[in-house]
Amino acid sequence: MKKFLIAALVGSLTGAVVTTQVAAPLLAQEAAKTSNVYEQLDLFGDIFERIRSQYVEEVDEGELIEAAINGMLTSLDPHSSYLSPDDAADMRVQTRGEFGGLGIEVTQEDGFVKVVSPIDGTPAETAGIEAGDFITHVDGESVLGLTLDEAVELMRGPVGSEIVITVVREGEAEPFDVSIVRDTIKLTAVRVRTEQESVVLRVTTFNDQTFRNLESGLAEQVEEAGGIDNISGIVLDLRNNPGGLLNQAIQVSDAFLEKGEIVSTRGRAPEDGERFNAKPGDLAEGKPIVVLINGGSASASEIVAGALQDHRRAIVVGTKSFGKGSVQTVMPLRGDGAMRLTTARYYTPSGRSIQALGVSPDIVVEQPRRAEETEEEEDGAANRFDRSEADLRGRLDNDSLSEDEVRQIEEDREKAEEAAELREEDYQLAYAIDILKGLTALGPQYD
Repeated sequence: MKKFLIAALVGSLTGAVVTTQVAAPLLAQEAAKTSNVYEQLDLFGDIFERIRSQYVEEVDEGELIEAAINGMLTSLDPHSSYLSPDDAADMRVQTRGEFGGLGIEVTQEDGFVKVVSPIDGTPAETAGIEAGDFITHVDGESVLGLTLDEAVELMRGPVGSEIVITVVREGEAEPFDVSIVRDTIKLTAVRVRTEQESVVLRVTTFNDQTFRNLESGLAEQVEEAGGIDNISGIVLDLRNNPGGLLNQAIQVSDAFLEKGEIVSTRGRAPEDGERFNAKPGDLAEGKPIVVLINGGSASASEIVAGALQDHRRAIVVGTKSFGKGSVQTVMPLRGDGAMRLTTARYYTPSGRSIQALGVSPDIVVEQPRRAEETEEEEDGAANRFDRSEADLRGRLDNDSLSEDEVRQIEEDREKAEEAAELREEDYQLAYAIDILKGLTALGPQYD
C-alpha cells in the first residue's frame, strides 16, 4: 500500500512538473503577445494625438480613423477594404444593378489601378477601355500611392461630367489619355440573342437579376426557335465579366448541371468550409455548351467556367481568366459602414484553386485586334470577290437543280456570309458557334 501511494505521488509530481514545464512557456508567450498588442495600440494612440495636434493643417479626426482602418484592411490583400456609410450604400445599389460612374471593374497592382474589365454598354466600354489597362492618372493627378478606394473616389463624379484618365496599355509605346463622360450605369445582367441556331447568353455581371434574366431569356429564345431541338447549342459568354454574387454563380452553374459539386469554399478554420452541389435539372436539356472567357473574366465568372469545365459539361474557349479565387464577406459595422473581408478561398469541383492562376481554356483563341481598312483595301476586296462564273458572258446554265434546291443553296450561302461577318466582328464568338455547329453535325451522341 505504501509503495502504491509513493508511486502515485511520484506520478503526480512528475505530471505537475511536465505540465508546468509545457504550459508555463505557452502562457508566457501568450501574455507577451497580448502585451505587445496593447503596446502597439498605445503607439497608435500616440501617433493619432500627434497628428491631430501638430500636423501642419487641421485634420478631420473621423477621416483619420477611417484611413487607419482602411489601411489595416488593404494591407491584407487587394480585395479587403473598409466601406464608409456612403460606399456601403453604393455597393448595395450596385448589386441591385444600377449606379453612377464610368462602368469599369478595377483592382490594384504595383500601385496603379488595373482594369479587370469594362462593363458592356457603359461609357468606359464605349471609350475603348480594355481589360488589363493600367490607369496611372485621373484628370492629371497620379494615382500612385493612393489606396484603391481613394483612386476610385477620384473617378467618381456627377452624371454628365467629363473625366480624363491616362492609360498604359500593353503593346502601346506611350501612355495615352482617354476622355469619358460619367453616366448612370444600368446593368443588364444577361443579354440574350440567337446567332446561326446557337443561343448566345452574354452574362455581364452576377447581381440579383442574373439567374432570373438568364432563365427567362433562354426560354424566350428556345420558344422563338420552335423548341430546344431547333437550336444547336448554347454559348455562355463570360468575357469581361468581373464577377459579383457567389449565390448567383452557383445558380447559373446549377442551371446546366444535373448533379455533382459546383464549388467549395475553405476558410482558415476547417469548420468554416462549405460545399455547394447541383440539383437535378438542366435548362439546356443536354445541348452542348461553349463557355467564352478572357482576362476580364473574374471571380463568379471563374466559378461558373471552372464548374462546367470540370464536369465536362462545356468546352471553355478564349484566353486565361483573371485568377481571383477568394471570397469576400461584407460585414456591417456600427455607424452604417461595412467591412469587405476576404474570408475564404474557393475551389472548383476537381479541388483546384484558381487564385492567381485563372481558368485555362480548353481551346485557346485570341481575339485579334481589328485593323482599320483603307478605302483602297476595301475597294480591292470588292473587286476580288464580286465576280464569279455567273457573271461571265455565255456561261452554261445549271439545269440539274429544282427551284427549292437553288433556294436552299442561296439560304446556306447567306448563312455562311453572316458567319464570315461575325468572324470580322467577334472572332471568339464565331469560333464558339463553329464548335457547336460541328458537334451538331457529328450527331446526337456528341450533344
